[in-house]
Amino acid sequence: MNYYEYTFTLLPAEQGSEILIAQLAELPFESFVETKKGVQAYIQEPEHNEALVQQVVNDFDAAYKLTFTHKLIPQQNWNAQWESEFEPVIVSNECIIRAPFHTIAKQYKYTVTIMPQMSFGTGHHNTTWLMCNALLNNAPTNASVLDMGCGTGVLAILAHKLGASIVHGIDIDEWSVTNSIENCALNNITTIDVWQGDASKMKDTTYNIILANINKNILKADATHYYQHLASNGIIYLSGFFTTDVDEIKQFYTACGYTFEAYNYKDEWAQLTFSKRNLNTLS
Repeated sequence: MNYYEYTFTLLPAEQGSEILIAQLAELPFESFVETKKGVQAYIQEPEHNEALVQQVVNDFDAAYKLTFTHKLIPQQNWNAQWESEFEPVIVSNECIIRAPFHTIAKQYKYTVTIMPQMSFGTGHHNTTWLMCNALLNNAPTNASVLDMGCGTGVLAILAHKLGASIVHGIDIDEWSVTNSIENCALNNITTIDVWQGDASKMKDTTYNIILANINKNILKADATHYYQHLASNGIIYLSGFFTTDVDEIKQFYTACGYTFEAYNYKDEWAQLTFSKRNLNTLS
């Protein structure tokens, strides 16, 4: 599959990049890389619609100066593209997310090796960092874990390394499923099952922990699916939304039967933790 690479130049970039990524995520963009000058975003050629992208730019906050260019990247060039841009990510000084080609001098307690291809979840984005940090602070020892919207599989892999007994991954994108499986192999893991689909494809399994780093609309649409597959006293970690969305997500999930547990944030991005403290089944 060929992809279009969009390069967005944004002034000021530091604050505006997070907002731009959230808006582009509502389109079929699959991956984002924050740069010093703005954002690079990637979308499959069949999904490419420049008019929709231009509309996002036209409607963007006038306080920012936003321009873009784009080019077609053949699939065979993607690895070289990532190798030139992907830097290791350190989470809480305990975990490093790296690619096979990185040379690392310092040893960390946990190492997750990924070749991201076109999948979301390198650790560079604040939401992935927040989800990794949540796992590090609450190790899923002997737990069953579902990584919903697994992308590169980074969260599933970290959960396994932290002692989870069963780990599954689901992603709607075939490329992400393939990439997750490949990344499991890079980490010498053969026991993580990954399959393609959305929340409706969740198997007849309940999980002690569900990880869902997607976006606000999907998190709300799939809340009852998650509840039905979360074990009693289970925990669900959510991210993929702004701090300004926290109250909305909290109210929605509480109305669905969840119990609010914790809130964390990094810059403008948020991470919420809920539990299932009763045995009610939603319909």
